[in-house]
Amino acid sequence: ELWIKNWWNTRQSETLLTDIQEKRILERFIELEELSLLDEMIKGKLKTHVQKPPTGIHKEIIQWVKINNEDHLHTILHFSTNIICLAILSGSFFLGKEELVILNSWVQEFFYNLNDSIKAFFILLVTDFFVGFHSTRGWELVIRWVYNDFGWAPNELIFTIFVCSFPVILDTCLIFWVFFCLNRLSPSLVVIYHSISEA
Repeated sequence: ELWIKNWWNTRQSETLLTDIQEKRILERFIELEELSLLDEMIKGKLKTHVQKPPTGIHKEIIQWVKINNEDHLHTILHFSTNIICLAILSGSFFLGKEELVILNSWVQEFFYNLNDSIKAFFILLVTDFFVGFHSTRGWELVIRWVYNDFGWAPNELIFTIFVCSFPVILDTCLIFWVFFCLNRLSPSLVVIYHSISEA
């Protein structure tokens, strides 16, 4: 964090604002100016021609710029932390293949030792949790969390497209897995799964 703060505060490059950031800054400035004019009207000190913004607006803008600077700094920190975590997870995945093979065999042994009714129950629980009736709200919360974690501006169109399409794709993959893979391994499990899901 100290390295990023030092880099952020000492860099000499010109700050480039996106259209969204410029719009937010202008809206905030206009809002502060209107609040200041309203305050002066209430106090009865309104002058007909104001040459420069009052000191209150100037202090508020400086404070707001500092807050905006901190937001950008936290966005960079979150992004760099996510990249570091991804690199550590990828490294442990590639370097720890033997441990993953052991874990995979343990999970498969545990799953295959369950009776077919419990297997069907767990499959239904997982599918309903991820692609069930109430899962759309959960997926929306997940994508909002990812957007906030990376510091991106919320985009309702992307949220809607993701929530409408991803559970359908996931449901299709799960149905494919149930019909083709599980049917070969345990046909009775597929029959139990269908009877529970249709009830």
